[in-house]
Amino acid sequence: MRAVVERVTEAAVEIDGQTVGAIERGLLVYVGVGNDDTDADVAYLADKIAGLRIFEDHAGKMNLDVRQVSGAVLAISAFTLQADCRKGRRPSFDAAAEPAVAEKLYLDLVERLRNAGLRVETGRFRQHMIVRATNAGPVLPLLDSKRLF
Repeated sequence: MRAVVERVTEAAVEIDGQTVGAIERGLLVYVGVGNDDTDADVAYLADKIAGLRIFEDHAGKMNLDVRQVSGAVLAISAFTLQADCRKGRRPSFDAAAEPAVAEKLYLDLVERLRNAGLRVETGRFRQHMIVRATNAGPVLPLLDSKRLF
């Protein structure tokens, strides 16, 4: 399971011109589920996202997590995070989980984040979404439950 975590001052997701999820200060998280991901990958990623210390403290050091700054999470399913672009010019998505599996694990991640005390907004699975965000930093750590990077 992979994630791009973006520290934002605001973020929103629209579908067909309607805002379906929006946050102010917090994390915009794009999530890509792999075909070999399990509940253990979900648990790892949820713990990492909730505890990632990428917000500045009073001294300007990145020492605070999203809960400590009363932030929220906007979680967006993005199978393209599983793209393999090493050969040719067209990405391969063979590593992406089948939709039914991916949706379950994505929703499990959202639930774990909520159980960690976070307010979590979402897009809609398998929908074309317009995501708008104001990046704060920019700060964009990459997470991989298999620890490949």
